[in-house]
Amino acid sequence: MINGVINTIEKNSMIKENDRIVVAVSGGPDSICLLHLLFKLKDKFSLSICAAHVNHCIRGEAADKDEEYVKKFCKKLNIQFYVKKVDVNKIAKEKKLSSEMAGREIRYEFFEEVKRKFGANKIAIAHNANDQAETIMMRIIRGTGTEGIKGIRPVRDGYYIRPLIETKRLDIEKYCEDEKLMPRIDATNLERDYNRNKIRLDLIPYIVDNFNEDIVGSLNRLAELVTIDNDYLEKVAKSEYKLYCNECEKQVIISKKAFFSDAAILSRVIRKAILYLVSSKYNFEKKHIDSIIKCQKSATGKQINLPSSMIVYNNYGDIYLKLKKEEKCISNKEYILNINETNAIHEEKLIIGIKLIHNSNDINLKQSDNIKYFDADKAGKNITVRYRVDGDKFMPLGMKNNKKLKDIFINLKIPREERKKIPLICFGGEIAWITKFKISEKFKIDNNTKKILEIKIEREE
Repeated sequence: MINGVINTIEKNSMIKENDRIVVAVSGGPDSICLLHLLFKLKDKFSLSICAAHVNHCIRGEAADKDEEYVKKFCKKLNIQFYVKKVDVNKIAKEKKLSSEMAGREIRYEFFEEVKRKFGANKIAIAHNANDQAETIMMRIIRGTGTEGIKGIRPVRDGYYIRPLIETKRLDIEKYCEDEKLMPRIDATNLERDYNRNKIRLDLIPYIVDNFNEDIVGSLNRLAELVTIDNDYLEKVAKSEYKLYCNECEKQVIISKKAFFSDAAILSRVIRKAILYLVSSKYNFEKKHIDSIIKCQKSATGKQINLPSSMIVYNNYGDIYLKLKKEEKCISNKEYILNINETNAIHEEKLIIGIKLIHNSNDINLKQSDNIKYFDADKAGKNITVRYRVDGDKFMPLGMKNNKKLKDIFINLKIPREERKKIPLICFGGEIAWITKFKISEKFKIDNNTKKILEIKIEREE
């Protein structure tokens, strides 16, 4: 068996010389086998290893005996031992999680903590080939795509390694017996209260007896083949995401061009956009991906709500994904601005500088979207900044008549949600500048201009 494990390690580049490894050890056959094997391989790979054990306080005296067993096992082999005792049920209740999910969260947090303390660069987990088969079967029953059929990865994030992932449980149990390791047995693994246990105890044995005696091997080979295909699709999707998606200000904009991609790539691009906004994809299903695609095919302005407080809306074929947040109401106040001053409006996080210029040689009309120039005499001294109100009109540069501000926003393809956030610079109550976009014909500089106003607008950090 040890040669098979070495083959898995080398095939997946799990371990290199002088690695420092934290081994997650529950006390059961899998983790004890893993710890013992890595101890045997210490000299071959020049390894430093330690053990990390979490006592979940769920199984009372049995859990304490597990802890004591692992402690003695490590002492016998002179392996450094780290332990954490925590009431998982209490934390699960506080965080409104299942005990299983809370336990997993606590374990992995502890493994990371031990990794830092021990100065490790790897964390070894004892998942085996049967765990892989059970995981794939459970996901197929629940409903999954190729990402789910990949199952448990041999290496995750570059440092979580699973040396036993190709080793069957029977071989692990035989190894423990041959080496007289006497691991602890978790009685809850024999209970049929959990779906995974039903798959382990009932479904897989039934398939072995009636359909395929090597179903565990078949499912593991399936995972390996699907991983190869899926990794290629992910590589293409990553390239398409960079090409068609724009991450900005806590939102992702997916270009309409992305929606001409093959369906296999498009769904992955959308998942990547979702993942940018939320740390977990658990609340998202195929139906949510489909609803985003349907939204893109709808008219501009179409908006839908998704799990994790996500808003999706169509802006002229481009799809905007953003998270709902408690936004302060946009002010309906007008703020007076003074000439030759830097006007800081902290309430709106705006800084507006106004400077009077007497020499037209001192200006650069193409300088920036956030700096514009106006005829000072036309502007007058009543200069204010505000946001849009119903009925606003504006005469764009080069035109002779007013247009509705709403129509201008539509022509500029500014998303509806963003329109109310655009500051408007006004002279004598009339809109002179839709900041970052357009200035008014009425206040432009011409051959008769004698004095010039330079207005610069910025956002406070």
